Amino acid sequence: MHLILITPAQPGSKAGNRATAERWKALLETAGHSVEVATEYHGEPCDAFIALHAWRSVDAIRRFSETWPEKPLIVALTGTDIYHHQHEYPEDTRYSMEIADALIGLHDLVAHDIPARFASKLVTLYQSADGPEAFPAPQADATEKTFGVCVIGHLRDEKDSLRAAYAARLLPEESQIQVVCAGKAHNEEWHHKAEQEVAGNPRFRWLGELDKTSTRQLMANSQVMVISSVMEGGANVVSEACRAGLPVLASDIPGNVGLLGRDYGGYFPVGDEQALADLLYRAETEPGFLETLKKQVGGLAARFLPEKEQASLEQALHLAMQRCSQRH
Repeated sequence: MHLILITPAQPGSKAGNRATAERWKALLETAGHSVEVATEYHGEPCDAFIALHAWRSVDAIRRFSETWPEKPLIVALTGTDIYHHQHEYPEDTRYSMEIADALIGLHDLVAHDIPARFASKLVTLYQSADGPEAFPAPQADATEKTFGVCVIGHLRDEKDSLRAAYAARLLPEESQIQVVCAGKAHNEEWHHKAEQEVAGNPRFRWLGELDKTSTRQLMANSQVMVISSVMEGGANVVSEACRAGLPVLASDIPGNVGLLGRDYGGYFPVGDEQALADLLYRAETEPGFLETLKKQVGGLAARFLPEKEQASLEQALHLAMQRCSQRH
């Protein structure tokens, strides 16, 4: 089949949507399809259409559904779609959900957070990641004297990107924790906030945007990862941490709980830096606690295999074709 995959993220962007689009293209092509990734749609023909982002891609979705109503349409829901745009911009976001033949959700709890009438066309897909063999060895000078904590992702409101830095300020003096953040500032305000934090917080470093190799080196040098988001559709960085065996300390939002499970031991209340500081210090000083988290993420690693993600994409495609044929 010839598929068109629409993403709002431009070529070369390190945004999650672009990475997802390129990964899905590779997986679908491995399965025998031809895939064209685009940021705009002008009515070109295809056998099926996949749109990343219900709200941001609504114009492309509308054009496709009006031009090719007899063709299957799949819409992948992002965290901002589910937890922001469907409430802020309900008409456009719900239109995309309604018109889609199949919806893709990226964690277990998506069905609870969208209108119940859409549950029958929802496919849960876990984003995959490379295994530990793709990661470099830790650098000795980076791990000998400190307890490394990494925060990976663009600096923006949805990610609450400096919460780990704020938590580090609350640690006891004897703590060896160092928080290292990798990601591009979403705007000038975030750039300023990050630079301010670096200047005033000796436990915090900001590296800016890194390439994949450098990001993996940072993860290899770290003892834990913090994901402090206030909303997530199912962050790929969680998949990466689980596959790499890196314990995660995560805000207790549906997008994290839906990936790590309700019984995971590393949650803290969203926005609560004192609770996060307590968890960080516990991870640093209680080897048994850190080992438990390692075992838990290790037990989840098989959930995030590329072949499982490919099978979920095929499942969504099959469901969309089935439902589309029932419409006509």
